[in-house]
Amino acid sequence: MTAARAPREPFGELLRQWRGRRRVSQLDLSVAAGVSTRHLSFVETGRAKPSRQLVLLLSEHLDVPLRERNRLLLAAGYAPVYTETSLEAPELAAAREAVRRLLTAHLPFPAVAVDRGWNLVDSNAGVTMLLAGVAPELLRPPMNVLRVTLHPGGMAPMIANLGEWRAHLLGRLRREVAATGDEGLAALLAELRGYPCEQRVPEVELPAPGDIMVPLRLRGGDGEELSFFSTVATFGTPLDITLAELSIEAFYPADEATGRAVTAWQG
Repeated sequence: MTAARAPREPFGELLRQWRGRRRVSQLDLSVAAGVSTRHLSFVETGRAKPSRQLVLLLSEHLDVPLRERNRLLLAAGYAPVYTETSLEAPELAAAREAVRRLLTAHLPFPAVAVDRGWNLVDSNAGVTMLLAGVAPELLRPPMNVLRVTLHPGGMAPMIANLGEWRAHLLGRLRREVAATGDEGLAALLAELRGYPCEQRVPEVELPAPGDIMVPLRLRGGDGEELSFFSTVATFGTPLDITLAELSIEAFYPADEATGRAVTAWQG
């Protein structure tokens, strides 16, 4: 288990920040959690100390990520309750096997497993075709999937709709920063925004006629264009930080030509 870092801010200030992120009023939170508005106000101002159960209850109603729930507990003077176990630990053997099965079953198409910071945890062999031409230094562990995708030395020169795909990824990351308050993700977002892009980056994702999702369109080596869409899977009932922050993104061919090309390449 990784030791949790004690927060600088007092519990009341952290609670106000989470209410602000979730746009929940003090009254709405008190009603949802079944506590008086007066008591909640005293807790936020530091005039009253919350019980351990109240910290967990408020965290649940504010949908606070497990990592941050530990920080709220520490700020209130309690020990963390959520573990952060290495994915290689024996306790997570079943989860590790589940991830590997999903990745393998998705072949010949690419799939990756990433942590909260978008660092690569695992992948299948199909990912290799997406990384052709990527600068070796970007592939060194810990390999950040977003950095590899949008960096000018990474996949960016191969992405035919870079402006559109960049807007999609930055939008996802921006929403994650807003949802988690993670400083590392905020720094990554600032870094990615600084990468050059010659194409127009739309501020709002609007569908063109017939579009139902944003595709990833890659220029093939023979001039053929490959088109993918993706799905994201997460663990449904995680009680460990590592599992809660793990996600699997699987890429599917958006047209028959891409399906044939990927199958032929893997064959």
